[in-house]
Amino acid sequence: MTTLLTSGDRLDLNPDRMLPADAGLRPLAREIYESVRQLPIVSPHGHVPAQWLADDEPFSDPTSLLITPDHYVNRLLHASGIGLDKLGVAQTGFTPEQSREAFRLLCSHWHVFRGTPIRFWLESELTDIFGLDVAPSTDAADELYDAIAAKLATPPFRPRALYDRFGIDFLATTDDPCDDLVHHQQLAADPTFTGQVAPTFRPDRYLEPARTDWNALVDRLGAVSGLDTGTYAGWVAAMENRRAFFKANGAVSSDHSHADARVEPLDAAEAERLYALARRRTITTTEADTLRRAMMFEQARMAADDGLVLTMHPAVYRNHHTPSFERFGSDIGADIPMQVEFTRAVQPMLAAFGTSAYFQVVFFTIDETAYSRELAPLAGFYPSVYIGVPWWFIDAPDAMARFRASVTETAGFTRTSGFIDDTRAYLSIPARHDLSRRIDSGHLARLVGEHRLTLDEAIETAAELVVGNPRRAFKL
Repeated sequence: MTTLLTSGDRLDLNPDRMLPADAGLRPLAREIYESVRQLPIVSPHGHVPAQWLADDEPFSDPTSLLITPDHYVNRLLHASGIGLDKLGVAQTGFTPEQSREAFRLLCSHWHVFRGTPIRFWLESELTDIFGLDVAPSTDAADELYDAIAAKLATPPFRPRALYDRFGIDFLATTDDPCDDLVHHQQLAADPTFTGQVAPTFRPDRYLEPARTDWNALVDRLGAVSGLDTGTYAGWVAAMENRRAFFKANGAVSSDHSHADARVEPLDAAEAERLYALARRRTITTTEADTLRRAMMFEQARMAADDGLVLTMHPAVYRNHHTPSFERFGSDIGADIPMQVEFTRAVQPMLAAFGTSAYFQVVFFTIDETAYSRELAPLAGFYPSVYIGVPWWFIDAPDAMARFRASVTETAGFTRTSGFIDDTRAYLSIPARHDLSRRIDSGHLARLVGEHRLTLDEAIETAAELVVGNPRRAFKL
């Protein structure tokens, strides 16, 4: 551990942090946690660019690595009155001094992260990755920045070295259907890289006929697939073509996020009619929703055929603040959760494919009310259904604990996905998985303390949650 300043608050992280405060449960939780602490990281859904690992270039500066891509950090700083442009979001030519000033803003607003998982992640990054023991503050900002920048310039802090150091066993990216996946191919052909990095098929934009750019997207889909997308049948064939390309390049899943969870088929004639309206830009909003739900049904049908795991995380109001979206683009922290209904919405899909041999679906939600009411009963019946663990807004200690209490009595432990970090912040991956392991260890310790599990069963279950479940849920 490196001490930078002679004064100021120190980061002295308690090894039992996030474990139960109850004196009777903490030793049990500690033993369970220690049994999984160093297990490999399985990360089947995230947003770290494959190019980082393919090129293996040094990271340029602390801000572009720790702040700019992390919408969790940016969101709370923006709420505190800091412009996203000051944090490097959507900025080109961000100068070294601007980068340093953004880091100063983070440090001077360190108090806004109290009580949040963001603080846990950042503290873990500073101590476990960079070996620094000084808490961020106005006085410490420049010295912290310089210490981190100096380490980033060294070989042990290049992307591939960190991949190995983090103990990542599998890492999935998120990719557009028209992507050429050249960086994934580069990694797969490189004998010096021993990790596994897989693309994820993310076709959302191509399933939204009401988008103003939908026609251009569909034309691009046709050009890349080499198929005519002038008809609905052509669109379906082009999607099948690109899914096959992704699977041939290592993809294990497709990822979908729309305004609702409804997945409903249409007969061929009606689908062609609505598709023609969309191509002419005369489709209504209601008709566009109907067509999108039919397109999702086709994605499910394809999943039953090609075996890619279907993951769904509906009901998020994207780009809630229009001026910020127009200036900075998407994925800046302005996506806000909404209520969602699953039971009726996915019934047509599960009636058609829920017991098919190759079909598998993982349902994620930020609407916690759906866990015990809908998702646990669905996963407790359908062999194809897994419940996605808390992620995004609710990958936080209390929400994780509520999740286990909500779903386990109905669906058990085996029907959940394993932790999903879903992050663009590469260095936060080990901290996020560590937090999940600590919270699950605390939950299991409570069950042992109540004599609902033996300690051996709890230790075995903890390992399954870390490694076994994600491998089953994503067919790894």
